[in-house]
Amino acid sequence: MATFKFELVSPERILFSGDVVSVIVPAVEGEITVLAGHAPMVATLKAGIVLVQATSDNGKEFFVNGGLIEINAGATTILAEQGRFLEDVNAAVLDQEILTAETKLTGSQDEDEKRRLHEALVQLREFKHVFDSRKAA
Repeated sequence: MATFKFELVSPERILFSGDVVSVIVPAVEGEITVLAGHAPMVATLKAGIVLVQATSDNGKEFFVNGGLIEINAGATTILAEQGRFLEDVNAAVLDQEILTAETKLTGSQDEDEKRRLHEALVQLREFKHVFDSRKAA
């Protein structure tokens, strides 16, 4: 299978860097599957899971909350506002993310920022519901 360079970067660290066969990301416009040779694009991410397939039988999952994905001919890069290994995410972590977003929303005076924070809060709540359902299964 054809591979391409992929990097997932959070403000704290590089979470993944290497050759992959595919990446599935939660974009605001909908889920995007990136394969080698994908058309160049930039998209905004929402809260959700990034699935990285390093080989046909080896995958890794990450939680991201906001950010951008840039896809070009030679590489794909995610610059996540927040990112962590999925195994480091639990209900308490998501509850804290939601509380932080609610606090920021309550304290914001800027209408554009309020709209952005409200959208992020909706996405986090939606993801928490999906996450809880997934863990229960």
